Amino acid sequence: QVQFVESGGGLVQPGGSLRLSCVASGSTFRNYAMAWYRQAPGKELDLVASITSAGAGGSKNYADSVQGRFTISRDNAKNTVYLQMNSLKPEDTAVYYCHSNIRWSNYWGKGTLVTVSS
Repeated sequence: QVQFVESGGGLVQPGGSLRLSCVASGSTFRNYAMAWYRQAPGKELDLVASITSAGAGGSKNYADSVQGRFTISRDNAKNTVYLQMNSLKPEDTAVYYCHSNIRWSNYWGKGTLVTVSS
């Protein structure tokens, strides 16, 4: 059973930064791709960033809306994936979720709330 636990959300002013963490347990973390999604109030779930497995080279992809501001990374020794968020905007306000598809099953964390407001 795979479990993800996110942390690092909070209230930040526009232009500020936050780093989200997602710790995985229960499986071989390095072997699967990871992603961050977000859901703003009243809106659909959107893919923010993804990173492939260690074996696939750890390639990264970003939504256009966060390109150049957010950075996804992973530390396989710590079973953790990160999302460094810089130059935050009010429209980045959302619940951020950690996700992976492992052996054709979707796994999600419970999310961490990020609020960007002055």
